[in-house]
Amino acid sequence: MCTTVLVAWPASAMAASASGSIALRAALEMIGVPYSWGGGGVHGPGYGIGRGARTKGFDCSGLAEYAYARAGILIGTTTTEQWRSGVRVAQEVVEPGDLVFYDNDPKRPGPEHVGLALDGERMVHAPHTGALVRIDSLDRPDLLGVVRPDLGRGHVEE
Repeated sequence: MCTTVLVAWPASAMAASASGSIALRAALEMIGVPYSWGGGGVHGPGYGIGRGARTKGFDCSGLAEYAYARAGILIGTTTTEQWRSGVRVAQEVVEPGDLVFYDNDPKRPGPEHVGLALDGERMVHAPHTGALVRIDSLDRPDLLGVVRPDLGRGHVEE
């Protein structure tokens, strides 16, 4: 269930890396797909586990994994793996396609959520159970950091 959404492509996308632009485009194509806990991955939407077992879609890391696989880069399955998948960059220099991480559980170290930056103010992500892949503000108090996936890491073999 994909919905066509017209998004004004940010001018800064021209400066973004080719892989970041491809990953972002892939994520944007998934707007409207349901959130599924544990769902999705390199091959696209999939049935999740637990709360997501009956829903075909993506969780946040599944969407990011799919998007970067479309760009030919393997970034890992979990937010923890993805947090380590590239170079950390300052939020002030975020580029389209950069991975934006959030730490909303202070009892567990590391990120619990990831989205793909659309520009310096917005991201596309799979937010939570009951929601659809969508665009939201990336400015949240639990922002942990931004990662630009390393082009030399785990390219997908065709």
